[in-house]
Amino acid sequence: MTRPFSPERWAFEITHVLNAAFGADRFPIDIPMVAREYTAQRFPDDPIISVQGDNLPGFDGALFKAPAGRKGWGIIYNSRLSSKGRINFTLAHEFGHFLLHRLAYPNGFRCGEQDVVRWDSEYGQVEHQANVFAANFLMPLDDFRRQIAPNAEVDLDMISHCADRYRVSLIAATLRWLSYTGKRAVLVVSRDGFILWARSSTPALKSGAFFRTSAGPIEIPEASLPLNPGLLVDGRASIEHAAGAWFREPVREMTVFAEQYDFAISLLLLDDAAPFDWTDEEAEPDTYDRFVPVARRREW
Repeated sequence: MTRPFSPERWAFEITHVLNAAFGADRFPIDIPMVAREYTAQRFPDDPIISVQGDNLPGFDGALFKAPAGRKGWGIIYNSRLSSKGRINFTLAHEFGHFLLHRLAYPNGFRCGEQDVVRWDSEYGQVEHQANVFAANFLMPLDDFRRQIAPNAEVDLDMISHCADRYRVSLIAATLRWLSYTGKRAVLVVSRDGFILWARSSTPALKSGAFFRTSAGPIEIPEASLPLNPGLLVDGRASIEHAAGAWFREPVREMTVFAEQYDFAISLLLLDDAAPFDWTDEEAEPDTYDRFVPVARRREW
């Protein structure tokens, strides 16, 4: 019996086809074209036949079966979304549902914002898998590493360049960078003085620089940029913190305020440090493709 493809395998297969057809410098991906043409070749009796926008109150996107008498599937996205990056990720997310889940879910999917932006696998395995596919499909790791080398010193302009190249959000591009960087870095998304969720690079995680998930909300430091909006210029700023602000060591904080979502995106950069083993009753997730909702800060 043939084993079903994983989200990563599907993304790799399609990336290989696109590289052969258009070359490596082919971004951003035309998702409606790829979805229709690829599925027409791969699944001629059950392809995606329509990708379009519409007013979808309460939903970012949907995958639906064609009406009775017609074969195939349709993808629809909320045309009221203002962010092209969010639309692009939604389209890729629904494409992932088609490849991975349509046989098990013949009635299709309706996906709200939480389904597309929340990546912890406990939230829903099928939504998690669709997001993993979307990230790997839109931002192939080999190309991303050519834009930002694993040990490069980064700033938000470099990551913003990647977000523009792949037509994704700044958060999605930052998470992709965190998945392979050799630097210690932590992404924090906050609102109203509290962390909504956070993500650490592997080197940061191994050195103890992360935020725990086990109990109550975590306040962000009083000195942090989201609590000092007067320091922001055009919605962004960078600052050097002394030890004792975010962690017990100096931190460079770069923050962007995402006004359309009413939250702040902060990237915390720490100096290189030798990792050490950390043992605890609750193991911290160690893969890129999980958004981690935050609850308790690890003091170290």
